[in-house]
Amino acid sequence: MHDPQHHPGFPPKEFYILLAGAALLLVVHTLGRFIYTPLLPYFIGDGMLTPQQGAAVATWNYLGYLLGALLAIRWHSIPHIRVLLPLALWTHVLTTLAQTQLVDPSALSITRCLNGIANGVVFVQVPALILEWLVTRNRASLSGLVYLGVGVGLLLSSALVSVSRDWLHGPGRWWPAALFSLPLVWWGIRQLLGLEIPVTSEDANHTERPTKGLVNRASLPLFLSYAGAGLGYILPMTFLPLLASLTLTAEHWLTNGSWLLVALATIPSPWVWNTLGSLMGDLPALRLNFVVQLCGVLAAVLIGGTFGIICCGLLVGGTFLGTVLLTQRIGRALQPHQGPKLSAALVALYGLAQVAGPWLTKMWLSYGGTLGEAFGIGAAALVFGLLFSLLTRLPTTQ
Repeated sequence: MHDPQHHPGFPPKEFYILLAGAALLLVVHTLGRFIYTPLLPYFIGDGMLTPQQGAAVATWNYLGYLLGALLAIRWHSIPHIRVLLPLALWTHVLTTLAQTQLVDPSALSITRCLNGIANGVVFVQVPALILEWLVTRNRASLSGLVYLGVGVGLLLSSALVSVSRDWLHGPGRWWPAALFSLPLVWWGIRQLLGLEIPVTSEDANHTERPTKGLVNRASLPLFLSYAGAGLGYILPMTFLPLLASLTLTAEHWLTNGSWLLVALATIPSPWVWNTLGSLMGDLPALRLNFVVQLCGVLAAVLIGGTFGIICCGLLVGGTFLGTVLLTQRIGRALQPHQGPKLSAALVALYGLAQVAGPWLTKMWLSYGGTLGEAFGIGAAALVFGLLFSLLTRLPTTQ
């Protein structure tokens, strides 16, 4: 036992576990999912995909993510996670390697769906596993820092595409993501699978589950709040670059720079919201998060132009991961004996909202609406989420 481990700051064990979790989220969520956003124009330019095929491939990946989260609901216990998590991570590696060889859009769609399933499983199980472990060490307030990997990964994925754009072609453009994934998965999985988490509490509480459902009077407002958050954030995160290109001149720096702005705002956001949750409580911090995010979407709708798009990029980029980490912790406080299962259900709901958002936007545009008006759907969804966050109540401590 070393006394220095009890000094303020990170004890070494927590630091390495959070770093491993952040690395694994970086791998599946940014080298798996988000790297496709900057890669797509090059795939189209190389003649590998048409814009329509590119959109279909992306949809299959989103659908896979939803299926992965649903799998994580079914197999949610710690013993299940120890089996399913490495399987999902190596599925990510193998599908990413396969993507370096695939030109056929149908084969690529199937592979991206499998990659999305792996992403959904890992995005649920890594934070859930780490949160359960931190709870046993009375360090649950650190849990949100695992999402730092997503912000760093957004910049890394963008850099990998930019650096390799002139010397890679077609499916070969996937190689940087594949090569970065291999060592990070190997190292991260070694750290997490050795965590000691008591399984007996789950078995002891098994008889309670039928009387205390996953969605009950206490958790329903949180589920509805999170549905609003998922629909509210996906519209600006999907269409902000398009809004910039439609409303600003072709030479304007925001036409290509709005996504970079979002990425930069994302990097510190898990630390900011994790700290605010510790200082003011997770539930008040979540309500503040909704207000800030709503201001970002309204800036794009009501102000528009350069200032509106900058505000939207910074405020939405700086809040959406905070919504995730705060909601996950509140969910565990409401259902302490089925934290990983509740986490999976919340991510599945978020994934469903992500699929619904772009579909609603397309429907709105097909009926003659504008993209700016479609952002109003996102604002309304965030108001809905804020209202239900106000109705959410944490259990009083015994």
